[in-house]
Amino acid sequence: MPQRSAAVLLHRDTGNGREVWIAHMGGPFWARKEEGAWTLPKGLVEADDTDELAAARREFAEEMGTPSPMADYIGLGEFRASSKTFVVFAAETDFGPIELASNTFELEWPPRSGTMKEFPEVDAAGWYPIEDARTKLAKGQRPILDALLRHLHPIEDR
Repeated sequence: MPQRSAAVLLHRDTGNGREVWIAHMGGPFWARKEEGAWTLPKGLVEADDTDELAAARREFAEEMGTPSPMADYIGLGEFRASSKTFVVFAAETDFGPIELASNTFELEWPPRSGTMKEFPEVDAAGWYPIEDARTKLAKGQRPILDALLRHLHPIEDR
């Protein structure tokens, strides 16, 4: 069964277009990468999680170091990427700036050195115009932006 992750997608209208809040993945593999190296704040839905929105907000707080903003969250849908299913909750809100304080993970670095080092799950986060976010986000998460735009601008039936 594929892993399930819950994500928060914050968005805002700046008057000059829509922006989304995304985070740069931490660790040595992503350190010098921009394209495809960003993600929505997200994390695994645990077996005992009964409320996926609560799980998404918990994971946001773990990765950002601050609670997700109080807002009206809507279920944006489920999206498949690699071996995971992402359930995404979106909210229109202004947020930040924050002092990023991500949780961490351990990794043997350099590879085969026997030395374990600790890295933040995310090392940067901020607001980006949707078209910039489209190139920054991991490829599997890019369709989430299209779903947000469809939600914001539904095509009316004739």
